[in-house]
Amino acid sequence: MPVIHKSTIRRARQAERRHERHRATNNAVKTIVKKVLSALNEKKADDAKTFLREAVSAIGKASSKGALKRNTASRRISRLTLRVNALSASRS
Repeated sequence: MPVIHKSTIRRARQAERRHERHRATNNAVKTIVKKVLSALNEKKADDAKTFLREAVSAIGKASSKGALKRNTASRRISRLTLRVNALSASRS
């Protein structure tokens, strides 16, 4: 039978709490990103820009909290921005 230390039990509890917090953060990010994508699909540039601002903020917060890695956050922001800017350019 393995030896279970107090510290192991404590770390498991911490990991569980962190997992729940990260899930909530990531779900919020996914919801906002979906809003941006749906605005892009409907060709609504103004809505897409508004939602993009919210998405960039949410992704940045998730990154600073450790729910997303820094490069992942940067990549997602970059790709969303490119798509929104492409839609805006095609509108003009």
